Amino acid sequence: MPIRTRHEPVMKIRELTKSFGNNKVLTGVSFDVYENDVISIIGASGSGKSTLLRCINLLEMPTSGEIVYRHQQVLTRQNKINHYRSRVGMVFQSFNLFHNMTVLDNCMVGQIKVLKRTRKEARFRALDYLDKVGMAPYVKARPRQLSGGQQQRVAIARALAMDPDILLFDEPTSALDPEAVGGILTVMHDLAQEDVTMLVVTHEMAFARDVSTAVFFMYNGVIHEQGEPHGI
Repeated sequence: MPIRTRHEPVMKIRELTKSFGNNKVLTGVSFDVYENDVISIIGASGSGKSTLLRCINLLEMPTSGEIVYRHQQVLTRQNKINHYRSRVGMVFQSFNLFHNMTVLDNCMVGQIKVLKRTRKEARFRALDYLDKVGMAPYVKARPRQLSGGQQQRVAIARALAMDPDILLFDEPTSALDPEAVGGILTVMHDLAQEDVTMLVVTHEMAFARDVSTAVFFMYNGVIHEQGEPHGI
C-alpha cells in the first residue's frame, strides 16, 4: 500500500443520504478524502456503493447531507455545479462514450465545452492521455469498433483529460471480458502510483488490498467498516 502525506481534506462528506421514494439507499455516509487517497469501496449489491459515487458526482442529487469541496459547500452553490463536476471525474462500468464520435473527439469534447480549451490544446491533452492508457493507435476509431477493455481505456483517458482533482470509478471492470480486466487494473494501479486521487467501487479484492490507502465496506446504505486494506 502506498504511503501518503496528509494535509487538509480535498473533500468532506457529511451525513449524506439518498432516497428513491420510500427506498432509503444511503442512510448517513460521512468520510474525508485527502489528496492522493485511493479508497476502495466494497460491499454486496444494493449496499449503496454506486449510488454514493453518483451522489458525490451529483449525477444523483443527495436527499440530505453535505459535500464540502475545497472548503466550499457544493449542494448550496447550484451555479457552481458544472465547475465542481469538471473537478470530480467519473468512469462508468458501461463506458458511456459517445458512439457518434471518434476516440479522439470523445476525449476532446468535454475539454472544449466545459473547460473552454482551444481545439489545439484539447487535442494535445487528449493524445497525451490516450497514449498513457495505450490507445494512441485508435484515435480515429469509433467506440463500436473497440473491445470493452479498449472502450474503458478511452473512458479513463477522457476523464483524465479534464484534469480532475478526484477520479471516481464505478465498478470499471464489471462489464469486461475476463481477459480485459487485468489491463484496466494495471492502468488504475499506474494512476495510483502517480498519486491520482481515486474512489473505486470494486469487487477486485486483490486491487483493493494492494493499491488502496483505505477500504470502505458498505452495508445497508452506510459505511459499516473502514480501515487500512489488511485490516478489513
